[in-house]
Amino acid sequence: MEDTLIQIRRDLHRIPELGFQEEKTQAYLLDYIGELPQEYLEIKTWRTGIVVRVTGSVGSKTIAYRTDIDGLPITEATGLLYQSEHNGRMHACGHDLHMTIALGALTACAKDQPAQNVVFIFQPAEEGPGGALPLIQSGILKEWWPDEIFALHIAPELPVGTVSSRTGLLFANTSELFLDFKGKGGHAAYPHLTKDMVVAASTFVTNMQGIVARNLDPLQSAVITIGKMESGFVQNTIAETARLEGTIRTMDPEAIALVKQHIEQQARGLEISHNCQIEIDYGSNYYQVYNDGTKVEAFREVIAKTSLTYKEAPPAMTGEDFGYMLKEIPGFMFWLGVDSPYGLHHSKLQPDEKALGHGVEAVLAYINHA
Repeated sequence: MEDTLIQIRRDLHRIPELGFQEEKTQAYLLDYIGELPQEYLEIKTWRTGIVVRVTGSVGSKTIAYRTDIDGLPITEATGLLYQSEHNGRMHACGHDLHMTIALGALTACAKDQPAQNVVFIFQPAEEGPGGALPLIQSGILKEWWPDEIFALHIAPELPVGTVSSRTGLLFANTSELFLDFKGKGGHAAYPHLTKDMVVAASTFVTNMQGIVARNLDPLQSAVITIGKMESGFVQNTIAETARLEGTIRTMDPEAIALVKQHIEQQARGLEISHNCQIEIDYGSNYYQVYNDGTKVEAFREVIAKTSLTYKEAPPAMTGEDFGYMLKEIPGFMFWLGVDSPYGLHHSKLQPDEKALGHGVEAVLAYINHA
């Protein structure tokens, strides 16, 4: 069904929507699922997400497969005929491929009953504010609680036909970081009458570089990145406010709490030294993706019997709220090679659509191994 998969992917690529706003996406998915044979299917919705249970012929256990369905606030620059129809929105993280692969696997299960029960989770808001944790907490999976769970993520740097995973930590613990500075503005000619927030915010960015270097164990990997800085309106006026936006990423869940502690201490010190106010918001926080070694080894053995190539993955500072699901349910995530010249979250991301069939093959191989 390669042509069908490509068409589905392109349809979904045209309608990217942000977290918990995926109404067109949900409607498209429901329409497609509704056209499948319904003999083995049960369907539930949760907010803009969907959960589908396929009853297995044996049904001695339940395997869950999760896909994410939201897009990013990025203006697409691919120039494709099927590029985003939603201005300032793009499937720049491959969730259009993720959904398509899930639908391909679900189609196969609906037409050819699997031995075990399979739960397909179409989860909203992975990019933010996070849909995995509230979905679990909602109780929608209570009657269909999985014995294990798995998911994939596209990897632009890997060739098509390659999958990659590892035992243990795959993705990092992550936290958003927003800081708002409030001082006193005024004329550039009278700096002594002002409290300059350009200087305060710049000092804070510089000071933060020492948090990881001098406060964390050198064997604990961590990254603090400020990706956006806003302040001021005109060149001859001292800025009254400033805003920093960034991210924290660590390989240890305890390390992220330590980083936040030092950020707050530095903020309090700057409030005194620069006579200003600083408000901190950590936004969305995601728990690490920690793969179960037994499941990864089973996946590796399954892939050896397919047309795909398995490659051991290094840990990455990438964030994924699938970690919350793995915290409660044993399982794993794996990378799927899509051979794109542009990376994740890039406005020109162009995955090779031949990867769709390989993704379906990998998912079904693992579902059917039990």
